[in-house]
This record gives sequence, structure tokens and C-alpha cells, in this order.
Amino acid sequence: MYNTVYLIGRLTKDPEATTTETGKKVMAINLAVQRSYKNSEGIYEADFIRCILWEGIASRTAEYCKKGDLIGLRGQIRTSSYEDQNKEMRYTTDIVAEKVSFLAMASNNIPKNNDSDKKK
Repeated sequence: MYNTVYLIGRLTKDPEATTTETGKKVMAINLAVQRSYKNSEGIYEADFIRCILWEGIASRTAEYCKKGDLIGLRGQIRTSSYEDQNKEMRYTTDIVAEKVSFLAMASNNIPKNNDSDKKK
């Protein structure tokens, strides 16, 4: 059996890592992944895929990436369920990242840790 997903897409917002009650870093991002074909109006549509990043991957992505950046991601599809406020079962499908590669910054992005403007 094999459960591996490869995605290349753009971040839909600035990533922010949070810490769980047990002290682990975690982050949920949405990747806009362009489809390989145009619709009837000649426009490429995109799928918005929720991805979960843990620990070092979450920290580095939050530190170095911004909205619009192009990233590559390798991970696994995970499904889970929970009971909502109305006692109804809800199901989610996410990609849990195993590796993230920073491919290109959006043209309007300035690196978060840009020291070139600081006087020495």
C-alpha cells in the first residue's frame, strides 16, 4: 500500500505556527494548486488543499514563507472525524506534510528576516 501525495502550489495567506498543549509546533496552511487545464472561459482554476505541518517544518515555513510563495510539499492523505456542536459527525481530509521545499517567493514579498535595511 502507498499513501504519498506531491503538491506544488501557492500559500493563500501568511503562515503562522501555533503550539499545542503538549508543546508541539503545528500549522495548517491552504495551498492553491493550479489545475493542468483551462475552463470554458480559458482560465486555469485551482484547488485549495488544506495541509498540516508539524514541528521543524512548521517553524521553518512560518519563518521563511509568506502569502503567494510557491512551495513544493510531500505528504500523506489523512482523514479524521469529530463531533460538532450539534452532535453531528464531521469528516475532514488533510495532507500531513513530511517535506516542504521553498520554490519561489511571490514577486511582492520581502523576506521576513531581511537584515539589509538595518544599520550596522
